[in-house]
Amino acid sequence: MEAVERLVFLDTETTGLDPRFGHRIIEVAAVEVIRRQITGRTIHFYVDPERDIDVGATAVHGFTWDDLRGKPKFSSVADNVMQFLIGARVVIHNAAFDVSFLDAELARLRQPPMSKRDFAVEDSLALARKTYPGKRNSLDALCDRLGVDNSQRNLHGALLDARLLADVYLAMTRGQGKLDMPVALPEQLMDAPQGHSALIANLLSIEVPQTSAEAHKQLVWKLSESSGRVHDW
Repeated sequence: MEAVERLVFLDTETTGLDPRFGHRIIEVAAVEVIRRQITGRTIHFYVDPERDIDVGATAVHGFTWDDLRGKPKFSSVADNVMQFLIGARVVIHNAAFDVSFLDAELARLRQPPMSKRDFAVEDSLALARKTYPGKRNSLDALCDRLGVDNSQRNLHGALLDARLLADVYLAMTRGQGKLDMPVALPEQLMDAPQGHSALIANLLSIEVPQTSAEAHKQLVWKLSESSGRVHDW
């Protein structure tokens, strides 16, 4: 009997750009796909990062540390996250970014890194660059190119981004331009910190001071030049 491949699409949100400077995960989510069908099984956790969040990161995902105080620490959710990934091919957009943060969190807990776990990691950004050389390959750009509806993506959120990545990846690997798989609003997001669910239709844009906006603009340019990260900061 042919083995059925299990795919898991994973995304994180963080306090900043580099775990080497003490930045932490604030949100992690993953979506399961079997036989190229989204099964409905997901994991999704908001995490207290135990530190401040950079203003540039807040402009992307909408969270401040105050929003996350009292949420579980990563130590409380790490085993659940790793258990969900066992045996899967874990697809991450710009995998080096998310893996570096997950490895840093696991190292704090004296647990093995992602590379020593019973799953494989695939970088969908690398696949997109190979498939569409010379084009923008952020998650938003791929949604536009492949006809995946990302209209609910007002701010970045790990669960929505993982679901969009699943739709994009299936479209990209199937060779068709559009999927009839609408992005549903998972019930887990109703537990989002007040005012910060990226999927709530009436979510207002965050106003950022001009000095912060300029710093944010420079950050967008820097990241787009270096990695094509899903976050077009």
